[in-house]
Amino acid sequence: MTGALIQRVSALPNGPFEVSWLPADAPRLPLGRLCLQWEPASRGGWDVVAHLGLATTEVHLASWPAAPDTWPQLVRPTIHEVRGLCAALTIATAAVDLSNRLAGV
Repeated sequence: MTGALIQRVSALPNGPFEVSWLPADAPRLPLGRLCLQWEPASRGGWDVVAHLGLATTEVHLASWPAAPDTWPQLVRPTIHEVRGLCAALTIATAAVDLSNRLAGV
């Protein structure tokens, strides 16, 4: 998959996205990582797609067909919320693993 790997996204409406570019031969997205792809739409604007890395696969997270030129402001809330959710799930998983180890499970 080619596209932009989201490193950080600001919660501010006009805040920046920090990305790194994914080459075509990049390995599958790691757990909780997001990739954005965009290309010109046939009727104007941009076709934007987001993918999310899960433990064993990548999934289609969202699409914004024919999004206006201000599409980063349109997709920002979704990307910001999903990154926060993934971070929370990572912490919760680590806490459960630690609890299980301490309990000898």
